[in-house]
Amino acid sequence: MDFMNSYKLWLEKACEDEDLVKELKSIDGNEKEIYERFYRSLEFGTAGLRGVIGAGTNRMNIYVVRQATQGLANYVLNKYGKGAVAISHDSRIKADLFMNEAAKVLAANGIKVYITSELQPTPVLSYLVRYFKCQAGIMVTASHNPAKYNGYKAYGEDGCQMTDVAADAVYSEIQKLDMFDDVKTMDLNEALDKGQVEYVQDDVYTSYLEEVKKQQVNPGVCKDADLKVVYTPLNGCGNKLVRRVLKEIGVNDVTIVKEQELPDGNFPTCPYPNPEIKEALQKGLDLCEEVKPDLLLATDPDSDRVGIAVKDYDGSYRLITGNEDGVMLTDYILSNRKANGTLPEKPVVVKTIVTSKLMEKLCEKYGAELKNVLTGFKYIGEVILGLEQKGEEDRYTFGFEESYGYLAGTYVRDKDAVVASMLICEMAATFKKQGKTLAQVIDGIYEEYGYYLNKTLSFEFDGAEGMQKMADIMANIRENAPAEIDGKKVVKFADYKLSVEKNLETGEEKVINLPKSNVLQYNLEGEHMVIVRPSGTEPKIKLYLTAVGENKEKASEIIESIAEDTKSILGI
Repeated sequence: MDFMNSYKLWLEKACEDEDLVKELKSIDGNEKEIYERFYRSLEFGTAGLRGVIGAGTNRMNIYVVRQATQGLANYVLNKYGKGAVAISHDSRIKADLFMNEAAKVLAANGIKVYITSELQPTPVLSYLVRYFKCQAGIMVTASHNPAKYNGYKAYGEDGCQMTDVAADAVYSEIQKLDMFDDVKTMDLNEALDKGQVEYVQDDVYTSYLEEVKKQQVNPGVCKDADLKVVYTPLNGCGNKLVRRVLKEIGVNDVTIVKEQELPDGNFPTCPYPNPEIKEALQKGLDLCEEVKPDLLLATDPDSDRVGIAVKDYDGSYRLITGNEDGVMLTDYILSNRKANGTLPEKPVVVKTIVTSKLMEKLCEKYGAELKNVLTGFKYIGEVILGLEQKGEEDRYTFGFEESYGYLAGTYVRDKDAVVASMLICEMAATFKKQGKTLAQVIDGIYEEYGYYLNKTLSFEFDGAEGMQKMADIMANIRENAPAEIDGKKVVKFADYKLSVEKNLETGEEKVINLPKSNVLQYNLEGEHMVIVRPSGTEPKIKLYLTAVGENKEKASEIIESIAEDTKSILGI
């Protein structure tokens, strides 16, 4: 009954936020509701913290944020002796409050803090860490989660999300702390007066945009292309910088989805503000039918990912998957930089293991080295850091993950929807001048290399019971590995938790030289593939499916059949 003791302690001590006080009183006597809030503490990992906003150790609130920040402060002071930390936030409910609370804790520990005076995209936070030469960074965001969530992403001194070693070290410090008695804090105004906390000035954002614009492949191409764009920031923080960079490169015909233009953490018109989901883009698609643009851009709430729809052959609008957009951008960047002489020798392209296998064909064509990393853009950032440490930073050409996260350039170490929006428009303008739409471009790539279709399925498991159900599903399929899926033989199997890959035809085993991760991969005959993994940031199991066919119809038929059999095997 430890959770009941925790609840009583919070009733006594958690009195600074009226919303928490009301919530705690409202669940008095309801053991199930108390248990959900206190049965565990939110665990600090490579994705930082993420959870439902509310009272308790298993929720996002000022006390959990303060405890995490004190742990981060101890980590910084132990490692560096002193330090500086940059902090920003997106449009999430209580995001500005959590940013200020974190700043107050860091300032009380003698750490210099740079905070933003208004919400900013996640990649800007990565840039601020590097610009101010900070030892760490904090971004208050829950990315694309529903409105009830908030989160806390932690960054290292290179501007990359903390990877396993650093995150474990911070978590170790957090676990030593009593969240009420062991946390230092000070008044924000006092910290500002003393110069311990400082607001970021506008010229810094201008310098960020200058770095973004350096990533243009064909500068000036948009100025006379008459490109027409509909844009929605999905009530997040991309509105100002995305529109500004598009204007500066010559994209002047931009129509905004008014219902989703201004920041609003309630996301009233898209309850799940994820550009992977059609419903989130529906307002934009409706406006496209009226405006008839060349393409629709939709950045997620923290503006690190961007989804698109493009005009199809019949005038309707086709949703482009994250894989398709990434494949087009990779082909565009490699081919055009090669043609204009700006492609480095031995260019490096990076993708996550769940991202399209078609990338192998593209990189082979252009002589690029393809690096595969675990899911999470922090691992792409690690590749950039490794190149930088060898003096080969310029070899990095492009990196992306299938969930609409892209980065060209090394000025930040996280996915960036601002640079991606710019490059997508530049790519569309370039092809428009050639008389081609992006629908024709992706179809042309399929015709050249084969129809590599990808499908991602997510299955949600809420609450304590859900967490156990997810663990049981993963344990069961690990112990009872299928020999075939949808009648197609498994020819190669990889377990990233055990760091082993086995060729089932030859019996050969190889060590996987990546950090351990709870991911299972099944390569099927015919180049089809199934990957199963629990999400690192949401209570979900995700399936990543690949089907290869001689045409789109055949590939679609195969992928649907694989999906149904995989769900049956998992018992979902």
